[in-house]
Amino acid sequence: MKLITAIIKPFKLDDVREALSEVGVQGMTVTEVKGFGRQKGHTELYRGAEYVVDFLPKVKIEAAIDDDLLDQAIEAISKSANTGKVGDGKIFVTALEEAVRIRTGETGPGAV
Repeated sequence: MKLITAIIKPFKLDDVREALSEVGVQGMTVTEVKGFGRQKGHTELYRGAEYVVDFLPKVKIEAAIDDDLLDQAIEAISKSANTGKVGDGKIFVTALEEAVRIRTGETGPGAV
């Protein structure tokens, strides 16, 4: 099993959720986060004063994926989150050693 962590633009969340559902991903955790990458933030004008926004609003999606769905899930996120502009986000894949369903005690891919 793998844990996919994707950082995307907030307005792309519904598109990504639908794309992951279509490839068979049954659950995910979504967190509103702030951060920056190569963009390094931007400047905005508010009531005549200019100020720098260092951390941009993003959405972090985490999903435990069975190994056979991994490539499809990565492709689904990549296509649905892509706007072609700077700041589209990143996808990180890490090994997931164990998963346990608390209610039943079920472990492994069946717990996901």
